[in-house]
Amino acid sequence: MNKLTLIKGSDRIASAELGEPFKANEPQGEPVAMIRSKDWREGPDAGVWECTPGTWKRAVKNAEFAHFVKGRCEFHHEDGTVLEIAAGDAVYFPAHTRGTWKVIETVRKTYFLLPME
Repeated sequence: MNKLTLIKGSDRIASAELGEPFKANEPQGEPVAMIRSKDWREGPDAGVWECTPGTWKRAVKNAEFAHFVKGRCEFHHEDGTVLEIAAGDAVYFPAHTRGTWKVIETVRKTYFLLPME
C-alpha cells in the first residue's frame, strides 16, 4: 500500500494520545521505564514512541530509523559503542541491533521500522 503519512507536531502530541503506558521489555533495575507508542500507518510500522527514565534491553528485530524530538538517553551497543542521544538527533539501527537503552530524561521519537526480509 502506498500512502503518504504525516505525523505533525510529534513533539507536541499529548502523552495520553499515544495510548496506555506499558513496561519496557527486560527492565534492568529501577526505575522501570514505561513506554507509550502509536502507529500512524499500516504496513511498515511508523509512529511516535515515548519512554520514561529507566534501563532495559532493546528487543526490536527490524531495522529502524528514528528521529528524537524530546529528551535525552543513551544506547549501549553490545559491541561497547555508546550513543548519547538528545532531542534533534536521528539514529539508524540495523536489523537485529542488540544493546541496552538508558533513558535519562523522558524521550520521544518518531520512527520507521523497515520490513523484515
